Parts: sequence; C-alpha cells; structure tokens
Amino acid sequence: MKVKLEGHYGYGRLIVSAVPLIAMMVLISLYSIVDGLFVSNLVGTTAFAALNLIWPALGLVGALGLMVGSGGAALVAKTLGEGSRDLACRYFSMSVEFTLLLSVLTAVPLYIWMEPLAVALGAEGDMVAQCVIYGRICAVGMPAFMLQMGIQPFFMVAERPELGTQVSLLSGLVNIGLDALFIIVFRWGLAGAAAGSMLACCVGGFLPLAVLSRRQAEGGLRFRPTPLEAAPIAQACSNGLSEFVGNISFNVVSMCYNLQLMRFYGENGVAAYSVILYLGFIFIAVYTGYNMTVSPLAGFNYGADNRAELRSLLGRSLRLLLALGVLLAGLAELLAGPVARLFVGYDPALTALTVRATRLYAPDFLLAGIPLFISAWFTGLGNGPVSALVSFSRTFLFELGCVLLLPALFGAEAIWFSAFVAEIFALVLGGCLLLRLRKRYGYSG
Repeated sequence: MKVKLEGHYGYGRLIVSAVPLIAMMVLISLYSIVDGLFVSNLVGTTAFAALNLIWPALGLVGALGLMVGSGGAALVAKTLGEGSRDLACRYFSMSVEFTLLLSVLTAVPLYIWMEPLAVALGAEGDMVAQCVIYGRICAVGMPAFMLQMGIQPFFMVAERPELGTQVSLLSGLVNIGLDALFIIVFRWGLAGAAAGSMLACCVGGFLPLAVLSRRQAEGGLRFRPTPLEAAPIAQACSNGLSEFVGNISFNVVSMCYNLQLMRFYGENGVAAYSVILYLGFIFIAVYTGYNMTVSPLAGFNYGADNRAELRSLLGRSLRLLLALGVLLAGLAELLAGPVARLFVGYDPALTALTVRATRLYAPDFLLAGIPLFISAWFTGLGNGPVSALVSFSRTFLFELGCVLLLPALFGAEAIWFSAFVAEIFALVLGGCLLLRLRKRYGYSG
C-alpha cells in the first residue's frame, strides 16, 4: 500500500501506515537494548550501571536533533498541505543542516566535561572511568546520533515510512554484529559497546539522508544544500519544543531515579531500573511510531483546512491508543520474569528485585500513550508551546515530583509507582487542553 498524506484515514489505513514507523522505532529500541545485554552479561554489573547512569545525559543532548526534526516535519507537512512542495523541500534541507551544526557545537563541550558530568550524576569509584569511556565515544559520534534522531520524523512526511523500517533493520544488524565483534572478539568492553552503537547510528542517519538526496521520480521530499534562514529554523524549533523538553525532562527524571535508587537500593536498584527502561523503550517506541504517523497527517490536514479529517484522526487515535495500552500493560506483567532473567539472571537477588519492580511499574504503559499522543498532536498542528506544556508537565513536573515525594511518604517501593501516578495527572491536563483548543483547530464535533 502506497502511503500518501492526503485522503481519509480509517482504522485500517491508520494501522497499516503506522506499522512501518512503529517497526522502525521498535528496531531502534531493540538495538539500543543490545548494548545492555552484551554489557550486563559479558562486561559486568558496574559497567551496566555506568552505561545507564551516563546515557540520560547523552540522550539529553541528542534530543536537540529530535526537536529540530519533529518541529521541522510539522512545518514541512503543513507546507505540503498548502501546496508548496519546493518550499517544503527547502525547509526539510534546512532542518537537516541545522541538526548537523548543533551536533558539532554540543559534542565538543560534552567530550571535555564528561568526567565531572559523570561524578555529578552519582558515579563513584570504577563507575566514573566506565562512564567517561562510554560517554566520550558517544560524544565523538554525536553528529550521527543526532542526525538519526532528527531524520526519523520525516519518513512519513516524505511518504516513505518503509524506508525507516529498512534503515533501522540494517543499522540494528550492524549494531549487533559490531557489539559481538568488539566485546566478544576484541574484548573492548564498554568502549566496544559505545563504538558499535555510534557506527550503527552512521547507518541510521547518513544512509536515509543519501536516499532522500536523490531526485524522486514523483517529486517527493528531497534534500539539497540550502542556505539557513532564521524564520523557518525558529519555527521548527518552536514546533519541536515539546520533543526537546520531553526528552530533557525524561533524562533529568531518569537521573533523579538513579540518585534515589542508589540511595535506597544501591547499584542493584539502578540495574533493575535499567531493565525496566529497556522494556519501556520498546513499548514507548510503539507509541512514538504511531505518533510519527499521525502528527504529519494532522499538520497536512490542518494546512489543507480539512477539519473533518482532523476530527476523525483524533477520535480514532484515542480509541486505538487506549486498546494498545491495555495490551502493553498486560505484556509488561507477563514479561517481567523472562526479561529480568535475560538481563540479570546471573544474580538471583537482583533478578527478584527486577521482577517485582517491573510488575509494580507496568500499569504506566496502560496510560502512557495518550499524553504522548496529545503532545505529538499539538506539535503536528504547529502549537509547540502547548505541546511542550503537556510533555514537560508529564515528566518533569508530575513524574519528578512523584519520584521525590512517593518514597518519602510511602517507602522505597513507592518509587516504582511514580510513572503511573504521573500519567494520571498528565492525562487530565492533556484532556483539558484538547477540549479548550478544539474550536481553534476545528477538530470539535
């Protein structure tokens, strides 16, 4: 089935169109998890904890690419809906160029200050050196990492979601192969995991850029060198503000989780949370892939003034996400044991802690998709501030507050409920914003 932005999207067309991007995001999550599997089982618990302690800081910087890409994709989709394909290609090209520029400007200080950053995040003893090794290699590969994140939102806009799946599959195979080579054969430890990930990001970032640089037979989205302009870059950054704020908040919250878990559980708590995050990466990737499908559709139909289709997309999406949440929350409960044994089965006490923590955390996946969707919906409509408000509140305000308060009020185990309680508050806020702005964007009945 050829994917097009125009036309009516019923349940079947929505699901079929979303599958390639969901597959893309799940594959990216899986090959990120490969590092954890190799490191945890072949390098050790300290290296595994170090990887997950420093990763939020790296993700925070990489989120700049997602900000520009998500906001740029919304701008390009709206421009296509208005019928200006050549201008849309220019905006796409500017987004890619600005992402690469940002990656260089941020990678240098990240490399230089990696050691004090690791200490500030709570690393102690051998963990500091491990964090520095992993973090500095990732800083060198930051252009590829940031470009990979920045180009993902454009696959649906380019009407090429299958390209995202193909590239992600290839980069995932590269990551797995290089991890096996660098860690098992060359015995490079955590450095090998970092090198394998960054080389895989080169495939995930630069290969689709090369494909989208070719002239398309049907006049599709195409990259070509274009002088940067302040206005569209500012608009893209404003549109994508929620993705950046959300990633900043997520990574800050992850750092606070780690600090709290080191306090209550020690290294085992950080390792258990790392396993939950890996499972969460896959489940949240499903939601993210769906949102990457619908957000450009919202922008295109808003630009084309097709309000009836906007109403249909919103209603169908909310129903699909609720059903998906029930499925994913159930899977999290069922998979708690097998996933724990896969990552930390070598340590019975750590395995038991991980299983219990995962089952307590699992209800989060029931509701998580809807606040994420509401944020992506407003990004597609070009309302970056409202999108950012939902995203920021969900993680930084609600979840961080729960991480800090619930263990103090109800004991250490309450920390595993923090995400679920935060989703309830985020769902209420997002629902109120949808209702308040329904007439402005024309998706009300």
